[in-house]
Amino acid sequence: MTKRILHLAAYDVSDPGRLREALKVLKGYASGRQKSVFECFLTQAERRRLLAEIRGVLDLREDRFFLVRLDPRGKILTLGVAVKPTDPPWFYVG
Repeated sequence: MTKRILHLAAYDVSDPGRLREALKVLKGYASGRQKSVFECFLTQAERRRLLAEIRGVLDLREDRFFLVRLDPRGKILTLGVAVKPTDPPWFYVG
């Protein structure tokens, strides 16, 4: 069985074209995201492939990219209070 490890990926890209390309690359690997920070469960092969793909998109003199492996033993801490949606259970589109 292939082991997947949780990583956080984040970028700061100055050019709108490269920004779109970086977003496209990361969406292919991410399971969740918040603005320019992505949650990725990666195998070693996927990690290498992601780094190669993102290296091909970014200008390493102007842009920044971080890929951080998270310790699987760490506790999950959530902040905030959940709020139930106020939308009705159905919608009419007509």
